[in-house]
Amino acid sequence: LECQSCGSIASLPLASLTHTCAFCGSNLGIQRQASQDILRPWFLIPFKVDPAACHNLTRQWIGSAWMTPASLKNRARVADFNGVYLPYWTFDSLTSAAWKAEVGHTRTERYREGGEWKERTVVDWRWESGQVSLNHDDLIIPGTQRLSQVLLERLKGFDLQAFTPYDPKFLAGLQARAYDLPLEKAWEIAREKMRESTRQACIAQASTGQVRNFSMNLDFSAESWRYVLLPIYVAAYRYQDKAFQVMVNGQTGAVAGQRPVDWNRVWMAVAALLSPRLLFCLLGQLTMV
Repeated sequence: LECQSCGSIASLPLASLTHTCAFCGSNLGIQRQASQDILRPWFLIPFKVDPAACHNLTRQWIGSAWMTPASLKNRARVADFNGVYLPYWTFDSLTSAAWKAEVGHTRTERYREGGEWKERTVVDWRWESGQVSLNHDDLIIPGTQRLSQVLLERLKGFDLQAFTPYDPKFLAGLQARAYDLPLEKAWEIAREKMRESTRQACIAQASTGQVRNFSMNLDFSAESWRYVLLPIYVAAYRYQDKAFQVMVNGQTGAVAGQRPVDWNRVWMAVAALLSPRLLFCLLGQLTMV
């Protein structure tokens, strides 16, 4: 089915008679022909967290934020969590880099000015170089860009040693979302992340933290990739006519989500912080009169 509200594409069990989108809560969906060039997943991680546990995990998560409305706790109890296998790409590669840069070394020198001795800080720049090799193992990139990348980033921490060869039986009674980020685009994102981590490793080799005119020659080798499915529970709820998402890592129980803000609480907290300062300022003004 393709959701007409958020555009997500998901596969459903054959016995499903109705469908509510797990990502936006909409009931507007149409059946469409599955794309024949969509890759078949290689591996997946089975669900370990019980669906009933999602409510307790979510209540604890809501309770950890004082800025959320008190009535949101009731929303969390009635929210329906849907088990969804989300698409991910994993990439392996070995990066080798040769770098050089000017590295700053700070020293203090004394100088005479107007008959007085003073001190000043001077930075001496010296060229340094080095070699770095990094092994990137199972760098995961979400296969969908229609969900909040911030929330998906917070749900990281999967034990990828638990990968099981893909079998359709694992999807029984669950939804599976198709990827909308193709392999080529995902590989570009992964390469950029590998490039940045390698650059940071090069800079860390410098004798000080002051670096300028940095350059790096980078090579990728032993590249491989996998298309996998990872377990996540998703709940979409509405609060004051606004849609919010909550996600639970189906393997570890980690929670990430969007929460409305009770601005009355925020302003009361701000007022409480400012009141002593305002009182101090007023007393200061009175003493100057």
